[in-house]
Amino acid sequence: MDLLGSLGQSQPQSPTEVQCSRKGCRNLAEHQLLWNNPKIHTPERRKIWLACPEHLEWLETYLKERLLHRETLPLSSTSGGTE
Repeated sequence: MDLLGSLGQSQPQSPTEVQCSRKGCRNLAEHQLLWNNPKIHTPERRKIWLACPEHLEWLETYLKERLLHRETLPLSSTSGGTE
């Protein structure tokens, strides 16, 4: 029995088809925003949000206003960080 299929869950996306992290957005991501919360993460820890061109500025502003933003890179770059 396929429990996920019976619940109407879609199949996982392929690794090459990543979506923007902005709530409700289904666009393909082109950028990765590296961030961490210094109150709970070690300085070298990096969380990653993905952004399409339309939401890149919004997501960067959100993180920068909260002093969480560390770096923005093209999605094709490898950061070596952990999510």
